[in-house]
Amino acid sequence: MGPTPAALLGAAMLSHRVLSIAAAASVAVFSVPGVAEPVAVDVLGPSVFTAPGRFPTSVYKHYYNSPTATSAQPQPVISDPVSHKIYPFELTNPATLPKNNTRDPHPLPPKASSGQLVEAAFAQVLSIANNPAFGDNNCARCQAALQVGKFLALAAPEQGPEFAVRVCEHFNFNKDCATQYGIFQLGSVVTQVIANADVGGVDGQAICSHFLSGLCPAPAVAPLNLTNWFAKPKPNPLPAAKKPSGRRMKVLHISDMHIDPRYANGAEANCTSGLCCRENNFNEQSPHRAVFPAPRFGAYLCDSPVSLIMSALQAIPVLSGTERSGFDFTLYTGDLVSHDSENQLSRDYVLYTETLMYDLFKRMLGTGPVYAALGNHDSYNQAQDAPHSLGGQLAEQFSWNYDHVASLWEHEGWLPHSAVESARAHYAAYMVRRRDGLRVITLNTDLWYSANYFNYINMTNPDLSGMLRFLTDELQAAEDAGDAVWILGHVLSGWDGTNPLQNPTNLFYQIVDRFSPHVIKAIFFGHTHEDQVMIYYANNATVISKDTAGAVGWIGPSVTPLTNLNSGFRVYEVDSGTFEIVDAHTWKSDVNAFPQLDHQLAEGPAYEYEYSTREAYGGAVPAWGRDDPLNATWWHFVTEAMEKDSSLVTKFNTFQGKSSVRTPPCIGDCVAAKICYIRSGSVPIAKKNCIPGFGSVQ
Repeated sequence: MGPTPAALLGAAMLSHRVLSIAAAASVAVFSVPGVAEPVAVDVLGPSVFTAPGRFPTSVYKHYYNSPTATSAQPQPVISDPVSHKIYPFELTNPATLPKNNTRDPHPLPPKASSGQLVEAAFAQVLSIANNPAFGDNNCARCQAALQVGKFLALAAPEQGPEFAVRVCEHFNFNKDCATQYGIFQLGSVVTQVIANADVGGVDGQAICSHFLSGLCPAPAVAPLNLTNWFAKPKPNPLPAAKKPSGRRMKVLHISDMHIDPRYANGAEANCTSGLCCRENNFNEQSPHRAVFPAPRFGAYLCDSPVSLIMSALQAIPVLSGTERSGFDFTLYTGDLVSHDSENQLSRDYVLYTETLMYDLFKRMLGTGPVYAALGNHDSYNQAQDAPHSLGGQLAEQFSWNYDHVASLWEHEGWLPHSAVESARAHYAAYMVRRRDGLRVITLNTDLWYSANYFNYINMTNPDLSGMLRFLTDELQAAEDAGDAVWILGHVLSGWDGTNPLQNPTNLFYQIVDRFSPHVIKAIFFGHTHEDQVMIYYANNATVISKDTAGAVGWIGPSVTPLTNLNSGFRVYEVDSGTFEIVDAHTWKSDVNAFPQLDHQLAEGPAYEYEYSTREAYGGAVPAWGRDDPLNATWWHFVTEAMEKDSSLVTKFNTFQGKSSVRTPPCIGDCVAAKICYIRSGSVPIAKKNCIPGFGSVQ
C-alpha cells in the first residue's frame, strides 16, 4: 500500500522547513530516498570488511551539504524528537566556529547581602586560621585573611567595622575591640585602609607586623631612588657661613601639654587601665575607693589638669625673664589634646582644646608669634591623617582640622595669610619667612607616624602624602635665597626607631643631609615627653664623626607628667645673625611633690631651673668657645666624651626624665644604646646600629 495523504503532507512540510533552514544557511540540502533491505542473520560474518568509500547516504534523509562529496564531511539534518527542533547548520559548520555562547543561560550564585558577606568573610578568616596548609607561616595566614577583609571592604564597606571587631575579639588582638575598632572609633579608618592597601604585598606585611601582634616580620627598607628628587646638587664648596651678630634671641620650646579638661580631683591617680585621674577609671585592687586620690595639680599617670597648665604658663615668663619683652617667638611641637580612648574623642573635643590652648598661649606668653605643629593627638581619629592621593572626599576628610588651626593661627596674628593658605593645603604644615630672615617650616609628622593607619597604603612610596616634596621645595627656595631654616614636627624621625616609619624617615634623613649645615640650622620635635637629642650625619651615617655631623634634632620635654615624668619646658638662646642655638635652658617641676599642695591655696607647683645644656656637657668639649653654637659637631664631641665617661650618660638619662624620682638608671647595655640613639636620626640607622629596648625612661 502506498503512502497515505497525511504522510505525504507531513513529508512536504518537513521538506519545506529544511529548505527554509538551508536557504538561511546559504547551503544546499540533499535528500536521499529511504530503502528497506532484509538483513540476513548468520552466526559469523566474513573475517574482513572493507567499508565503501562512498558515505552511506541512506543513514539520514536530509543533509546540509552533499553527503557524497569528498571535500567536506557530511552534515546531516538532525531533528530532535523531544523538542521537535531541527538543529541549524551554523551549529556544526566548520567554517564558522563559535566564539562565545551568548544564547544559553550561564547561572551565577545570587548576589549576597552585606550581612551574608560579613558572615562569609568571617568564616573564611577562620578557615584560613585553621588551614594546616599554612603550617607555621602565620604571616601568610595574616595576609591571606587581610585579602578577605579587602574584598569585604570594597564590596560592603559598611560591614568593615563589624568585621574588624569580630576578628579582633576572636583572636584577642585588643582587650576592648568594640571601643577600638567599632564604627564610632577606628573602624571606618581601618576599612578605608584595607580597601586601598596592597594587603597581599608590603602593605599587608607591615600591617600584620605592626598592628596584629607581630604576625609578620617588618618589611625591609625600600630602596630609595633620589634621581630627580633634588632640583640642584649640594653646593661644593658650601656658601660662607654667616657671622654671629652677638645678639641673642630668646625662643621658648614647649611641647605635649595634653591638657585634660575632664581631669577629676580625687579620682584614682593610680588606676590599672586607661588614663588615670578620671571618674571612669579605677584600681582593680580597690574599685570603689581611690588608692591614690588625684592631686589638684596632677600625677605621674595622668595628663595635665587645667591647674597645672596655668601654673606652667604663669611660670614661663617669670623664669625666662620675658615678662615685659615677651619671647622673640615660641615653638610648640604638638599634642594639645589628652590621651583619651577613641570612644571618648570627637571633633568638637579636639576643636575645643585647640581653641582653649592657643588662646592661652596668646594671653599668657606675651608678644612674639607661636609656630605650632600638629601632634598625633591633635586629630580625630587620634593619630590619623589621610594623604591627598586617596582622591575624592576621602582626601579631604581631615580638612576640618587643618582649616580650623590655620584660622586660629591667623586669628592670633602669628602667621601671614600666605602661610595660612599653605597650612590649609599641606595638612596644617607651612613655611613662614620672618622679618629677620629665618624661615620656619612645620611638618605634620602623622604622615610618618607608625600608628597612622593611612601610612600603610602604598608603603614603598616614602612620600605618598607629598609632605616631603613640600619640605624639599621650601628648603631649595631657602637655599636659593641664602636663608636659614628651622624645621618643626611632632613625632621624631629617629632616636630608637620605635615611633616613626622607616621609608619616609629615610627620605627625610637624605633631605636633611642635602641641606645641612648651610641651610638647616636646627630641627625640633616632641612626642616622647622626654628630653632627648639626635644628630644627623652625612652619607646616611656611614661614617660617624665630627666632620660628617650636619644637623641637630632637639626633642623638647613635655608639660604633661604622663608617664612617670616631671613637668618641664625649655628656652633657647639663639644668635640673631646665624640662627644657631648657643645655649638651652630647661626647667622642671617635681610632680612627686604635688600631693602636698592639696587643701591649700597659698602655693602651687614650683618650677625650678634644671640645667644649662652648655654647662652640663660643655666641660667635655674644652675646645669650644663661649659663643660657639651647640651644633651637630658640638653634640658629636659630647657623644665621644660619653663613650669615655659613662657619668655623662647618667646625667643625660636623668635629664631625659626631667629629674623624675621614677626615672630608672642607665647601666650596662643602656649606656652604649643611649649614645647610639643620639647618633640615629632615622629608623633604618637606629635599627641597624643600636641595641633596642632603652629608648624611654618611662
